[in-house]
Amino acid sequence: MTSSHSPASASASAPSSAPATTPPTAAPLTGRDVVIVGGGSGIGLEVARRAVAAGARVVLGGRNEDKLAAAAQSLGDRAGWAAVDTTDKESLARFFDGVDRIDHLFTPAASYRVGPMLELSDSDAESPFVSKFWGQYHAVKYAAPKLTQNASVVLMSGAASVRPPAAAPAYVACNAAIEGLGRGLAVELAPVRVNVVSPGTVDGNLWAQRPAAVREASFAQYGRDSLLHRPGTEGEIADAVLFLFTNTFMTGSVLYPDGGYALR
Repeated sequence: MTSSHSPASASASAPSSAPATTPPTAAPLTGRDVVIVGGGSGIGLEVARRAVAAGARVVLGGRNEDKLAAAAQSLGDRAGWAAVDTTDKESLARFFDGVDRIDHLFTPAASYRVGPMLELSDSDAESPFVSKFWGQYHAVKYAAPKLTQNASVVLMSGAASVRPPAAAPAYVACNAAIEGLGRGLAVELAPVRVNVVSPGTVDGNLWAQRPAAVREASFAQYGRDSLLHRPGTEGEIADAVLFLFTNTFMTGSVLYPDGGYALR
């Protein structure tokens, strides 16, 4: 794996001798190894920036080597990268073979089509599951041998899981399935913690690639549909991910940084 750091020894804190009634403090990221599959841009890169700023080393994975190299360079000498395709199990196996250890794993990489059941081809309708669901499932499967005992995993879902924004049943079902996957993996992999972040619409890299008229109309609709009347930011979602990395009593949970979209 192309990487600019060497693995460090585990940095888990010793069990506290404080009374049981004293809440534990969040585990620091200093000296921790963070792997982000989908870390070359968007929310994944924003998580990487925050993790490096908090003292972690990071490995970025994704399909675009030029984008990954530029992202890693921008993060400095505690960042490395390697190409990986989450729809290819052999690619995932090679990627994680090149990783020595994982304290925190985040898996936002996905590419898919959405739309009504009666309009999409079968392959397009299946694409959220192929990329977003099975991609994350297999990423965790191949990462599992490298997870430290007190590691954490954060999967990426979406608030459409609980409030469909339009006719896109396969996409809605995929996000709901990922949230169920997080609960199932939390049981199987304990004491490794597994949680899911399920954001609403985010004003960031993904939407910046879409036509301005489409973007503006979608943001306006989301403003009407959510309690905070605006889309989120990549930084706000990244903060939720880092919370799930570091809160040592969170597992099997889903966080909805969606501006109250699910409540309307």
